[in-house]
Amino acid sequence: MIPRIQPAEHRPGWQEQLASAVRSVDELLQLLHIEPSATATPLLQHDFPLRVPHSFVQRMVHGDGQDPLLLQVLPVAEESNQAAGFSSDPLEELGAMPSPGLLHKYPGRALLTLTGACAVHCRYCFRRHFPYTDANPGNGHWQAAIDYLEKTADVSELILSGGDPLTLSDARLYSLTDRLKDIQHLRTLRIHTRLPVVLPARVDDGLIEWITSQPVRVVMVIHCNHPNEIDDSVIAALDKLGAAGVTLLNQSVLLRNINDNVATLTRLSQRLFAAGVLPYYLHQLDRVQGAAHFEVDIKRARILESGLRAALPGYLVPRLVQEVPGEPGKTPV
Repeated sequence: MIPRIQPAEHRPGWQEQLASAVRSVDELLQLLHIEPSATATPLLQHDFPLRVPHSFVQRMVHGDGQDPLLLQVLPVAEESNQAAGFSSDPLEELGAMPSPGLLHKYPGRALLTLTGACAVHCRYCFRRHFPYTDANPGNGHWQAAIDYLEKTADVSELILSGGDPLTLSDARLYSLTDRLKDIQHLRTLRIHTRLPVVLPARVDDGLIEWITSQPVRVVMVIHCNHPNEIDDSVIAALDKLGAAGVTLLNQSVLLRNINDNVATLTRLSQRLFAAGVLPYYLHQLDRVQGAAHFEVDIKRARILESGLRAALPGYLVPRLVQEVPGEPGKTPV
């Protein structure tokens, strides 16, 4: 049953927090008591503007222009550099789209880019140049996506992605997944989201009710790069998801000057596991134009993975992978 849409004045708290996210570099630095000269020169105008919820800003260290959470979201001049080997579509996703917004790159699973909206704009995002206006199943193409999924019997897992699918309202999520319930070969619904980390208020009773209404197994892959991202509010949100029967995994991106050391990655795995989340992937940076300053070279990445294997039990060591266009899955580094 699709819940009744509430009037605007009764919007859930998470939607109000999303609407009030910080969108100005000046505002962000003022909140953190950081002088602009203490950071790299910020881009005040950009086609991928700053956006970060206050709940995430509160976890940043005030006065520290090199805070690892800040560096993930602060637009800087290096993004304008045209780096060799970097492109606007580093994973060649547009060539793997049988209908708008539906990606089918790997056997057994397909992915829907339900929205271009995110709660936070991570500067290294591999879809920062993605044409969401055209590549969106909601723009009159939902039936085409359903038709493709119905006739493609080897697809047993559907991935909801974006943007971030949890920026959609509960009513919208119900209306989307209700169309999927008659596809008998779909057995797993996987949700890729950053919201339980950057906006934990999103994990409210309404979301839990939607999750528990699903007739298939629900897997949620959160995205957390640094142990400082996990505070009590995030732990409470993850606890709710775990109690609802959601399988919780994490994927991180290896980022220069943010998490490219064994101590940080070790603490991240430990914090995740204490919160009921299993480390899953540690990604080499997808080479999207504008993010070259985050890249960690493969030799150093392998050294870091070796250090993690020495420091942690095997089940807490995320797989170091990169995505190679045309390959049938993630490629171990």
